Amino acid sequence: MKIVLADSAGFCFGVKRATQLAFKAAEETCRICSLGPIIHSPQVVEKLENKGVRVVEKLEDIEEGTVIIRSHGITAGELEEIKARNLIPVDATCPFVKKAQDYATMLCSEGYSVVLVGEKDHPEVKGIISYTRDGEVTVVADSREAQHLPGKGKIGIVAQTTQSFENLRQVTTVCLDKSKEVRVFNTICDATSVRQEEARKIAREVDLMLIVGGFNSANTTRLAQICRELQARTYHVETASEIDPSWFCSVETVGITAGASTPRWIIDEVVERVAEF
Repeated sequence: MKIVLADSAGFCFGVKRATQLAFKAAEETCRICSLGPIIHSPQVVEKLENKGVRVVEKLEDIEEGTVIIRSHGITAGELEEIKARNLIPVDATCPFVKKAQDYATMLCSEGYSVVLVGEKDHPEVKGIISYTRDGEVTVVADSREAQHLPGKGKIGIVAQTTQSFENLRQVTTVCLDKSKEVRVFNTICDATSVRQEEARKIAREVDLMLIVGGFNSANTTRLAQICRELQARTYHVETASEIDPSWFCSVETVGITAGASTPRWIIDEVVERVAEF
């Protein structure tokens, strides 16, 4: 059985940077926590917990010490509170997320009604919204939701960094019918686009696809969705232990890719497990 592993599988630049900052900070101080999971990989979060980095969901649960800001970023209000309470921040926010925050702020200040393409309950999206004026941003998941947007004089569009380019394009097309002026910033991470395109290519050529990564990872879940559209035998797993040998009946070629929050050691374990078949 042939195994095709995507070149882009695993950590992107932003996630690699965030984990390096977190592990380094853990070595330098014993009073440390992260505001939410540093990345959407339960296995990496567990390793950090073993190093003394506890995950907290609310700032009021932190009395003192160092706070790691997760790769998805935090809200403007949370950042101000960290400063006001003299907590020590380690900012692991992905630079691509920061760029999306900056563009949303700029569009809002220039009088655009901002449309944010993404998942409204995702921490990255909540953070982006917080850097604009209240009520000036509308989150839409796709072109169907965009159809319900009211007509506006000026519409500015940004995207959650892990969205697909095709989804952004479709929402933009809808907005062009609703405004005389539409300004779009493609804030999708380059690594996301490359990973998605490579997954499409592999899914077309194999008998089965394995997508490796946290079930709470938006970009990993999107990879699975993309692959299922092209290859019905697509399975999303977090670890090698979840792989079912019965999946591989009559399979000659297996494709494997992984989300941006998936560490290399988990990918290697999956490849080794598949090789056993």
